[in-house]
Amino acid sequence: MTLPSDAASAAALRPPDPGAPSAPTSAASPGTPGGLERGVLGTGDIVFFVVAAAAPLTVMAGVAPFAISFGGIGAPVAYLATGVVLALFAVGFTTMTAHIRNAGAFYAYVTRGLGRAAGLGAALLAVLSYNAIQIGMFGAFGFFAHTTAEDLLGLDLPWPVWALLGVAVVWFLGFRSIDLGAKVLGALLIAETGILLVLAVAVLVKGGAHGLSLSSFAPEHVFSGGMGGVLGLSFAAFIGFEATAIYREEARQPQRTVPRATYAAIVFLGLFYTFVTWMIVQAFGDTGAVATATADPAGMFFTAMTDYVGGWATDVQRVLIVTSLLAALLAFHNTITRYGYALATEQAAPAVLGRVHPRHGSPWIGGIVQSVVAAVAVGEAALIGADPYNQFFLWANSPGVVGILVLQALAGLAVFAFFRRNRAAAASAGVFRTVVAPLAATVLLCGATALVVWRLDLFTGAGPEVNWPLVAIVPVVFLTGVGIALRLRARRPEVYARLGTTEVDAG
Repeated sequence: MTLPSDAASAAALRPPDPGAPSAPTSAASPGTPGGLERGVLGTGDIVFFVVAAAAPLTVMAGVAPFAISFGGIGAPVAYLATGVVLALFAVGFTTMTAHIRNAGAFYAYVTRGLGRAAGLGAALLAVLSYNAIQIGMFGAFGFFAHTTAEDLLGLDLPWPVWALLGVAVVWFLGFRSIDLGAKVLGALLIAETGILLVLAVAVLVKGGAHGLSLSSFAPEHVFSGGMGGVLGLSFAAFIGFEATAIYREEARQPQRTVPRATYAAIVFLGLFYTFVTWMIVQAFGDTGAVATATADPAGMFFTAMTDYVGGWATDVQRVLIVTSLLAALLAFHNTITRYGYALATEQAAPAVLGRVHPRHGSPWIGGIVQSVVAAVAVGEAALIGADPYNQFFLWANSPGVVGILVLQALAGLAVFAFFRRNRAAAASAGVFRTVVAPLAATVLLCGATALVVWRLDLFTGAGPEVNWPLVAIVPVVFLTGVGIALRLRARRPEVYARLGTTEVDAG
């Protein structure tokens, strides 16, 4: 999840080698102290983690008005189109799930499809990207917690205090059983989506400002000149859905649960974003929506909530934006620690990151490391006087968003390459699932990445002197991972041979 940049926006939100079969190595059996907690997550639990990472309330209140301002009333279609592209990606992604036994998500897919060197490059890029998004998000959490507490309770604490409190809460929930985390995320997610549905239904029942209109879906509005930038924003709004595969070891019947959760997350986000954005257009009317989004983008949802539901709902919405960010932080924290666990299991990362708590079944050392890094970053941002929203949050998030889109494109290509070498599996799955969908998704995701890079100023509010170095981080990190893998192949071939082979389903 990332928000577009605007100095006023933060303040206004205030109201194996290719083809080689996997070989089991060191994964622990269910119930043993060496592995993650087994069989505790169902499809709904995983969907909660994934959708919570997208932070729907924060994305809608903070991004949808900008999408309307840039792209006009056709903005709802951008979210629908993005959902279609990602569903196409999911076709190949979930088809390959049956051949993946590793909990490393993108790392495992890229390794099996494009080779171990590319796989380790993808792993390093994933760790960097998820950390950048999660750690930067503490800036947004600190900012909104500070302003909300000050305005509603009269409690004036500096943003770093709130951010560090968030680090502690996220660490604690990540340290405890994954099942507890799923329950917390489920409650927070229901609350944040619930308040948006209250607004949307109120607008629908009252018929909007001038009666309901389908003009948002008319071709002349869908294909307007500003929709390119809107598509970039909409792809960023889905960040995190691919993490379904991260929870393979903890899922019940993973070969069924992971694909179901992937499709469910994409379908929900695509339809939910489209419906809510269409409703906010109706709240102000086809002509008034663009004017309002341009004049007061971050206050747009609050104004609509007050007008259609009441002031009490606006206050609730402000509180739920803070909890929305907390839910996203926890979801990304869990993703990061499980990447560390997968890499440590294969000796591609320090072994300590693979230690699992004997009682809670969580990678607790990895959680401590990630939380300490986040706390240090918050402290450094505070010391240099960085703006918590417009600099710490937005600048840190941007390379993470680009990195995840690159990883999605690489995973799509990896699916195609994997099935090209495994003809029997490809024949069983069919041409559409193994060739057409993966290739089409790869091309479209490359286009989406280009759109985000092209309009990175929408995310950072900065010029080329900031944006290009942020983008350059992505290829540098990926190539660094490739270089490390090649060095392992030359100096520690036994570790290199183990990359991407751990079977979490073994035992």
